[in-house]
Amino acid sequence: MTFQVWGWRREDASQVLAWVPDAEGGRRGVLTRRSLATKDPTAVERANLLNMAKLSIKGLIESALSFGRTLDSDYPPLQQFFVVMEHCLKHGLKVRKSFLSYNKTIWGPLELVEKLYPEAEEIGASVRDLPGLKTPLGRARAWLRLALMQKKMADYLRCLIIQRDLLSEFYEYHALMMEEEGAVIVGLLVGLNVIDANLCVKGEDLDSQVGVIDFSMYLKNEEDIGNKERNVQIAAILDQKNYVEELNRQLNSTVSSLHSRVDSLEKSNTKLIEELAIAKNNIIKLQEENHQLRSENKLILMKTQQHLEVTKVDVETELQTYKHSRQGLDEMYNEARRQLRDESQLRQDVENELAVQVSMKHEIELAMKLLEKDIHEKQDTLIGLRQQLEEVKAINIEMYQKLQGSEDGLKEKNEIIARLEEKTNKITAAMRQLEQRLQQAEKAQMEAEDEDEKYLQECLSKSDSLQKQISQKEKQLVQLETDLKIEKEWRQTLQEDLQKEKDALSHLRNETQQIVSLKKEFLNLQDENQQLKKIYHEQEQALQELGNKLSESKLKIEDIKEANKALQGLVWLKDKEATHCKLCEKEFSLSKRKHHCRNCGEIFCNACSDNELPLPSSPKPVRVCDSCHALLIQRCSSNLP
Repeated sequence: MTFQVWGWRREDASQVLAWVPDAEGGRRGVLTRRSLATKDPTAVERANLLNMAKLSIKGLIESALSFGRTLDSDYPPLQQFFVVMEHCLKHGLKVRKSFLSYNKTIWGPLELVEKLYPEAEEIGASVRDLPGLKTPLGRARAWLRLALMQKKMADYLRCLIIQRDLLSEFYEYHALMMEEEGAVIVGLLVGLNVIDANLCVKGEDLDSQVGVIDFSMYLKNEEDIGNKERNVQIAAILDQKNYVEELNRQLNSTVSSLHSRVDSLEKSNTKLIEELAIAKNNIIKLQEENHQLRSENKLILMKTQQHLEVTKVDVETELQTYKHSRQGLDEMYNEARRQLRDESQLRQDVENELAVQVSMKHEIELAMKLLEKDIHEKQDTLIGLRQQLEEVKAINIEMYQKLQGSEDGLKEKNEIIARLEEKTNKITAAMRQLEQRLQQAEKAQMEAEDEDEKYLQECLSKSDSLQKQISQKEKQLVQLETDLKIEKEWRQTLQEDLQKEKDALSHLRNETQQIVSLKKEFLNLQDENQQLKKIYHEQEQALQELGNKLSESKLKIEDIKEANKALQGLVWLKDKEATHCKLCEKEFSLSKRKHHCRNCGEIFCNACSDNELPLPSSPKPVRVCDSCHALLIQRCSSNLP
């Protein structure tokens, strides 16, 4: 018998690498010539995958038994087994088109196991909760590892293979899982139940692993065959040892159970002996009582025969009266039966009304609790608004005080500006007077110079007579020069004072500009004050509206009661009764799931029921269809003032 290996077939020639058993019990790879045109390529692929699955499962079981302990995730034969299983599950898998790409993954059929085998729900939930898995292929690999640790991989895949109609959605008709080879592989997987595996799935990167089969593990030489025989002998010895230890444990347990049974039987035997003696005494007493009762019975029979003869006559008369009275009693019985039926119907109606009233009471209590929560929240908002109003009032008072202070400062600065303007006017007038005096002094100097020239000419003729006048004139010139120096110094001091006044004026102008900016800020603050007053009035109006809403809460409770009465007439539709969405009329499938509307009870798809609203039956937001969502929003908007 030849074993074809998947992945070694050549398309250009008719040579195939096959595993041929040799004389020493091993296998060697040889090239065999055969006609490939006679076989379907998918059948060859299935046969190759089946042979690889046999080799990997057998090698894993043999190596695990020789290993002698639980297997970890780093064990190479275990990794190769998962790779082979992944290839087997991928064979003939249909390509599912999506909006962005083509999706071809084995997670879909494995996820289907949860519906067929309820115990697999725990694996599916734990795989979905793993944080590091991002791709469907990684989830499928984690699922295979968890199923092996549970020792239920064969059971899960057997349930999946039986349902061929469900598998046809994921696999082609020629796939390995749809043919007999899949059933053979599932049967081989039963042998893996003897293996104990301890795999850490949480920290392992299962998304990015590359599934490549390593054929070097299955190519064996003579040394490997010898080691294998030794390992087989060691495994057989270990199995015998384990078997003997298990037998010893079982024998010890049976001996202890037998000792306990002997003790219990001895105790029960002593109890039965005591009960037997008590029963004998009771039998003797009962025999004596029986003799007494027989003698009494004979006397009673004599008396009863006499009494029977007397009572026969009475019975005949009573029978006649009974027949007459029975007709009347039958009529009375029929009437009472009718009344009982009517009363039972009334009782059922009353019980139904009572159940409705109890449900209404619970709903009203929920609505009252919700209203109390709203009232507490509104009271908290009222307190917050009052605190904000007090803060706004304090801000207004502070701004008013600042405004008054700024107005006083403005008045003082205006007075200072007026005084400075008066000083500048006086200084300008004094400057004008000084300039006039300078002009007059210059004119006098010019005239004096002219007179000096005349006097010099006259002095040539009249030097003696005018020396005294020249000396006097020189004295006058000295006095005038001193006066000019004094006037110049005074003028310089006046210019310095004027410069200081100009600096003071520029400083005052800067202050006036600051005052203008303060006026603008003051105007802005006045505008903000007006806005805050408007907000204050609006908040007062909102508080009044809140009071009106609180007064209207009783009316809303009545509306809720009417809505509950309307909801009680609705029926919760069963899952089996709906095959299409009620709004879009699309057929339900594994991808398009069913969802109940918590308001009307009908079944819709996810797109037509992707809304959440709080209902009177549940304060938390629940799923609602599009039509009920629009109706409830319209009802809420109509209830608002």
